[in-house]
This record gives sequence, structure tokens and C-alpha cells, in this order.
Amino acid sequence: MSEDDNNMEEYPTEIHDYLTAFEKSLGSVDEMLKTMMSVSRNELLQKLDPLEQAKLDLVSVYTLNSMFWVYLATQGINPKEHPVKQELERIRTYMNKVKEIADKKKASKLDKGAASRFVKNALWEPNAESEHTSKTPAKGKKRQ
Repeated sequence: MSEDDNNMEEYPTEIHDYLTAFEKSLGSVDEMLKTMMSVSRNELLQKLDPLEQAKLDLVSVYTLNSMFWVYLATQGINPKEHPVKQELERIRTYMNKVKEIADKKKASKLDKGAASRFVKNALWEPNAESEHTSKTPAKGKKRQ
């Protein structure tokens, strides 16, 4: 009997695909952590502007707390009743604030000078038009 056959007997076959996907996800997380740990934090932060630094910090702390959430679940502890839930909600609040700041930064800015010139040129000026129309005779019915 091979090792795979022994493993198949330890858990129901219905969850085999889920466990395989979970194992693959853990491998991906492990690779990402190794990549992040290969560069010193100070070196990484020096390359980023303050907004990007905030994003990196928030993603890091959110990931760490999410992993702790999963750990609690694997230990049979309900993470919804643990303080980690409030911590994740607090981090999400800050993530939304940073997203709002980033969106405001990306939003187009109004050039007031260009807008006023555009409006001024687009408006009808009564003096110039009335001089032009009063000098030319009106076409249409003749007065008798």
C-alpha cells in the first residue's frame, strides 16, 4: 500500500479537492513570504512613497491576522468570538481610508483658469451680436 492510499483513508474523499487546493494555497503563501522576507523592510520602505508604505503595512498586518484566524479555526476555536475579528475589522477600516486617499489622489483636478476661459468663450455676448444684426436688413416679409 502506498502513502497516498493511507492518506486517502484518513479523511473523506469528498474533501480531497479542497485539501489539495488548500495545500497549493499554502505553497503560494510560503513563496510570497519568502520573497518578502528576502528584502529587508527598511530597504523596501525606502523605495516606496508614504501612501504605498501604508498600503504595504496594512496588507502585511491583515495577512498576519488572517493567518492567525485560520490557525484558530484549525485548533477548533471559533475566530468569530476571538478578538482577532475586531482587529481585522479595524484594519479593514484603515484600508478603506487609505483607498479613499488613493482615489482622491487619482481623481482629476480642475484647472480653474482653463475652465473660466472655456466658459467665457462659450457664452453669447449680446453687444457683438446686436451690432451685427442691426446693420443687416432682416430677410423675410416686407412691410407695406
